[in-house]
Amino acid sequence: MPAGAACCLFLASVLWLRAGAQSFGQTRFVCTSVPVDTDLCASSLPASGTAEELQSAVLQLRETVLQQKETIMNHKETIRELTTKLGRCESQSLPETGPSESKAAGGASRKLTGSSKNTMGDLSRAPAAETLSQLGQTLQSLKTRLENLEQFSRINSSGQTNHLKDILQTKIDDLEKQVLSRVNSLEEGKLNPKNESEERNKIESTLTSLHQRISDLEKGQKDNRPTDKFQLTFPLRTNYMYAKVKKSLPEMYAFSVCMWIKSNASPGVGTPFSYAVPGQANELVLIEWGNNPMEILINDKVAKLPFVINDGKWHHICITWTTRDGVWEAYQDGTQGGHGENLAPYHPIKPQGVLVLGQEQDTLGGGFDATQAFVGELAHFNVWDRKLSPGEIYHLATCSTKAPAGNVLAWSETTIDVYGGATKWTFEACRQLN
Repeated sequence: MPAGAACCLFLASVLWLRAGAQSFGQTRFVCTSVPVDTDLCASSLPASGTAEELQSAVLQLRETVLQQKETIMNHKETIRELTTKLGRCESQSLPETGPSESKAAGGASRKLTGSSKNTMGDLSRAPAAETLSQLGQTLQSLKTRLENLEQFSRINSSGQTNHLKDILQTKIDDLEKQVLSRVNSLEEGKLNPKNESEERNKIESTLTSLHQRISDLEKGQKDNRPTDKFQLTFPLRTNYMYAKVKKSLPEMYAFSVCMWIKSNASPGVGTPFSYAVPGQANELVLIEWGNNPMEILINDKVAKLPFVINDGKWHHICITWTTRDGVWEAYQDGTQGGHGENLAPYHPIKPQGVLVLGQEQDTLGGGFDATQAFVGELAHFNVWDRKLSPGEIYHLATCSTKAPAGNVLAWSETTIDVYGGATKWTFEACRQLN
């Protein structure tokens, strides 16, 4: 082969390798015509090109190819490793089930009652992290219910209730340890399908027993608890969550309305209560919405109140009013903070209306607006058909003596229904002052 031809072949190979190495860049090839008698090797080489430069370029390209090959091999190894781990996890989290086992999945071994069933789900098919989360929610629910029972036991001073509570608390603590041990074993792949099934059945059996015993205790608690030892909770600002008093108010020429209230809602705590009658939706309303101060409305007439209660703490508030000259007074935590007159003077509160807790009525018994809904907790809502004295209100707020309940409306579970997710919880007003 002539030397010129060999030179051209070598140069063409180098240029081909360079083109391959730069195939991902912005490269263009330009064809240029040359005379027949031109030395292509000489014309293609840069003026400063030497054999050493060409050899260096070839070595660099070879090193690049080797590095790319090594990278590809590493990626293949990583893919194989991840595939193996995925298969192992699937084999642990999804044990083989035959037709008979699938049919029995809804049988006695998986039965749970009440909320425990919804929370637990099918433990054998859940990943370890999801299993831990589900079991944690179930245990937390049981703990919350036990805390409510503990509050009741302090109020009721029942030695038997305390004893049962201690037993159940011990069982829950033991169950938590079993759950953590099971999840750790599942993550480490130590449980075979047989042991895992036995462990799962043991945990579900314990939860079923706990749920049943707590339900029995709660039933006894409801039967024995004084009807006024409860609170209403409105956790969200909606147009469907409220409580309704079963009885109406009579015609009143004076009134006192007192309650315990707790909220940190902003802006405005909303509407603790509203009383509507046919033809007048704003017969008697307590409301704080937007950036406005709390207001009392009587027959659509308004008085601004000095209450500051949206600090997330329990406060006792009272409003008194008489139709003569429309005189009103406002008390917070036993102390008078404001007073005035000419609030709907000589207008008696009309009877045969609807009293709602937690919502403002635009129509009789409805027309709720979420922006005006109460968010927080409410308890001991009492109504009198007379003006309470400052001393009586102070005793109510400080629990210094046994104050009488409202003679028009006394706080009692039997007279209040809840709707839309509002809930009733055990509550002792004076206990939170100690």
